[in-house]
Amino acid sequence: MSETPGFDPKMLEALICPQTQKRLEYDAQKQELVSKSANLAFPIRNGIPVMLIDEARVLE
Repeated sequence: MSETPGFDPKMLEALICPQTQKRLEYDAQKQELVSKSANLAFPIRNGIPVMLIDEARVLE
């Protein structure tokens, strides 16, 4: 078992992009929630998604 809590993919049903209000995709490898419509990736830290636009990474 890992020492840090993991993200529960079931949370995707309740989370939406704060900028576009559209669905997010979970990138398990990068530990991010991706909004293709906004071209942003929101980090997941210690199993908790950080849904702040200022904290998001712009997708290339």
